[in-house]
Amino acid sequence: MDIILASQSPRRRELLERMGLSFTVHAADIDEHMDRKLAPGPLVEAISREKAAAAARDFDENTLIIAADTVVALEGQTLGKPQDKADAKRMLSLLSGNHHQVYTGFTVRRGEQVITRSECTQVKFRTLEPREIEAYIASGEPMDKAGAYGIQALGGLLVEGIRGDYFNVMGLPVCALGETLKEFGIRCL
Repeated sequence: MDIILASQSPRRRELLERMGLSFTVHAADIDEHMDRKLAPGPLVEAISREKAAAAARDFDENTLIIAADTVVALEGQTLGKPQDKADAKRMLSLLSGNHHQVYTGFTVRRGEQVITRSECTQVKFRTLEPREIEAYIASGEPMDKAGAYGIQALGGLLVEGIRGDYFNVMGLPVCALGETLKEFGIRCL
């Protein structure tokens, strides 16, 4: 069976490879608008469904599509990818010393069979010094990540602790995805 990852995220690509899946990357071309009326879980689920639907138009009905979207939520605010360095600084300053949630929604689709789920992981940032925020932004790492940080690299230095799926914070809840793939006849183990 052909598997398509409808994402350009190198982190999602790495996680699918770690799961032992063979796949092709075909990024979905959609407007990743953030509907502020939706709570974070339903928001990432809706965007992942849109990505999967867009990618499915380019393949036959036997192709399995995996799509995902991730946001960070803090006290009612939904944080996507920063627009620029000032936005990254704003986000990191908000997260400093606080607990927040990382939501990843994913959709697995083959023909008319579509399953969409989301996961939430609780993350606690330590209190950051202004110079640390500046240095982290200067590294360039925050610019393509929800909430302006990546836990798997330098951003791990900002995280005091997590509760939930670590891989969800990277952008793909591996355990939940593996269980969902079973419903499509794919067993990773």
